Amino acid sequence: MEIISSYNLIIEFSVILILSFLFNGISKRTNIPAVLMLIGLGILLQYLLQSFTNETFDFFPILEVLGIVGLIMIVLEAALELELKQEKLLPILKSFAVALIGLLGSAWAAVWILMTFVPDMTTESAWLYATPLSILSSAIIIPSVGTLNYKKREFHIYEGTFSDILGIMMFYFLTGKLNPAQDSGVVGFGGNLLLTIAISLIASYGIILIFQNIKSQVKLFLLIALLLLLYAIGKKMHLSSLIIILIFGLVIANMKLFFRGRLSKWLHFEKAHQIYHELHTITAETAFVVRTFFFVIFGLTITVASLFDLQVAIISSLIILSIYLIRFLILMVFEGKDMLPQLFIAPRGLITVLLFYAIPVEVQIEGFEPGILLFVIIGTSVIMTFAMIYDKKRSNKAIEQASSRKVSSVKWKVPSVIDQEEKK
Repeated sequence: MEIISSYNLIIEFSVILILSFLFNGISKRTNIPAVLMLIGLGILLQYLLQSFTNETFDFFPILEVLGIVGLIMIVLEAALELELKQEKLLPILKSFAVALIGLLGSAWAAVWILMTFVPDMTTESAWLYATPLSILSSAIIIPSVGTLNYKKREFHIYEGTFSDILGIMMFYFLTGKLNPAQDSGVVGFGGNLLLTIAISLIASYGIILIFQNIKSQVKLFLLIALLLLLYAIGKKMHLSSLIIILIFGLVIANMKLFFRGRLSKWLHFEKAHQIYHELHTITAETAFVVRTFFFVIFGLTITVASLFDLQVAIISSLIILSIYLIRFLILMVFEGKDMLPQLFIAPRGLITVLLFYAIPVEVQIEGFEPGILLFVIIGTSVIMTFAMIYDKKRSNKAIEQASSRKVSSVKWKVPSVIDQEEKK
């Protein structure tokens, strides 16, 4: 049977997108992450593919490209939601601290577990394997926290975005240390970061000022193409490219803050705001499409049998346990006792997969089972699902109790002088 043909591909892609839309609807009703359903669909398609053909397909190049584009769209989508106001400074700093400490703490614990249980695991390799397993997945978090109150939802958007960026920077800092010629040390890394921020701000101002004067109706994909180009060039120059995307999103979402004084004369706010509004829509749509195909193709590539390996289960369970233990301690400090469901919203996903496949060949360990990756992704997503369902039931119960209480009134009259005399 011919599977890879023009019309078959159109049918397959269309059906997958329709199913993904339905999965989103199911996710909103049940709090089961749509990502789990997409991975499940990919696994199902894997078995269907094996039953119809003996050919083997290399999906990794597609997976890599989809992952990079998806990452850019997800970070841009999150940045467009963030408001930079004075009252937001504390939530931003708190989210940053939780993301950074959580990343370092989870990575340290995963390093210890991997070095203990995986044969021939070196310290360098352990840190490179542990880093992807320690990064929160904003691709799963952002679509899943829509039902939470604004304060908690905002915290998770900030935390997930910071975790993505900090995790990627940490991973490439570690890979840079493998090659002494490219290793610039902490000072060089800091200089690289400052250079990236400077380039990001200049590029963001330039893009907004130029695009507000373009009259063509098809300029949004041109804008996205330009951002993809900047990201790719930044990677070639060994810059922290994701910061370019984040800063552009923050600048266009907070134009009145960045275009002040003399700069405000150059900004046509209504035209620029229209670009922001349209970009917000197209970014969300593109992120949805890319996320859909990334996780379906990931499901096509995984080996399900590895999930039933005892060593995989032990190592993965210990990593998952360490994730929530460290998260509990961090949230106890920053959030106090009000840590539900935040404690259990710590899924791993798109970045974990992308960085795992980016581990240099010279430090790859044969004894490391890729099933650990899948086990941790599914395990953290399932735990998040139950936490969200519990939180939803708890909220509904509180609303029902408040609604069941009758509100009554008591008639009151002004006391008279005679009444007061009688009491005496």
